[in-house]
Amino acid sequence: MTMRRVRWVAPGVLALGLAGLAWAAFAPLAVASRDALFEIPKGTYARRMAGDKVEILPDTIGLTLGLKDVLLLRNLDDVPQVFGPALIMPGQSFRLPFEQASTYSFACTAHASGQMNIVVAPHPAPGWPTLRYRWQQWRQQAG
Repeated sequence: MTMRRVRWVAPGVLALGLAGLAWAAFAPLAVASRDALFEIPKGTYARRMAGDKVEILPDTIGLTLGLKDVLLLRNLDDVPQVFGPALIMPGQSFRLPFEQASTYSFACTAHASGQMNIVVAPHPAPGWPTLRYRWQQWRQQAG
């Protein structure tokens, strides 16, 4: 490769990288489903009654308005579970949509502590907040 070609390639690569970064910061965010699914596995109640301190749900679940703002709990256990004011029978699912960014606390029999918090973040604004959201989602998936 000649020196003249190198002088044009480096700025071209940099320009493409910056264009990609700008797209990631300003392109609309889209998701296939707004549901954030959490399942209560079969046998959870029996394991707890046997003395196993099984942790099936996180202490805090993070949601984002307009993207993942519907909590979907699926009870695969053999006994009913209580989440806030709802009784979720075996085999049933419970959907709870959120419309306001805030922190919510619920009583939850499926949780070891009996309590669970849902933190609903606002929809990321274009620019750095959107870029930060995409980065966090990529890191979670890369895992």
